[in-house]
Amino acid sequence: MCGRYAASRGPEDLAGIFEIEKWEPEEALDPDFNVAPTKEVYVVLDRPVKDAQDPGPVRQLRRLKWGLIPSWSKTPEGGARMINARAETVHEKPSFRRAFTSRRCVIPADGYYEWVTGTGERDLEVEGKKKRPRKQPYFVLPADGSVFAMAGLYEFWRDKTLPDDHPRAWWVTCSVITTEAETSPLAVAPEEGPRSLADIHPRMPLMLTPDRWDAWLDPSRTDVEDVRSLLAPPPEGLMRAYPVSTMVSNVRNNGPELLKELEGPEEGTLF
Repeated sequence: MCGRYAASRGPEDLAGIFEIEKWEPEEALDPDFNVAPTKEVYVVLDRPVKDAQDPGPVRQLRRLKWGLIPSWSKTPEGGARMINARAETVHEKPSFRRAFTSRRCVIPADGYYEWVTGTGERDLEVEGKKKRPRKQPYFVLPADGSVFAMAGLYEFWRDKTLPDDHPRAWWVTCSVITTEAETSPLAVAPEEGPRSLADIHPRMPLMLTPDRWDAWLDPSRTDVEDVRSLLAPPPEGLMRAYPVSTMVSNVRNNGPELLKELEGPEEGTLF
């Protein structure tokens, strides 16, 4: 899954990486080292610009809320639960299938956090222990330091309780697509602990390599099977992972210190 990530790159940096043609300076976000569901995040999308002379799609950097609200939803409350869409079923789920064929985006990140699902925790759950053991968080990122481009979807939702000219009449929200975690060895692994992403958690965000960005963002690609072909996992051996402080487990903590690599798992945490 993807429940937390870090995003420190600014709009100028992202504009160069993704060849952005349009972004609004007033929509700039501060660097966020602990991005959590329902926060506003940067997304890259190809979409026509309203009232533009050229009706074709324009590569844009937009600020959306993380947690997709389906267009048919009566209220926005369900958005917090729609932070992830599974690659295996995204094309058929009512909440995501329309966006899958027409409203795809890239969600840029430095990397994502994942809390280890270890054998010890599973044993405790089987035994019916009420107290959940403290999990060790890991930060997962491209080994070469490049942007972690997560495949995403976005959707529009109209709040019918507000007039058309109200600034909150329309909500634009997004979701991260996840896939099975890699079982192959990490490009760079901790000295002690997981050797693959699957050792940390069975799911991971679907990372798109640069050669697939244009195809994924192209709104003219609407055939379900054609788009599904773009959900193939990235090549193996691109990722690294390292343990970070359990401070990241508290969403109120936010700063570059959350990305500091620890020598090993913190005492009292699981691996």
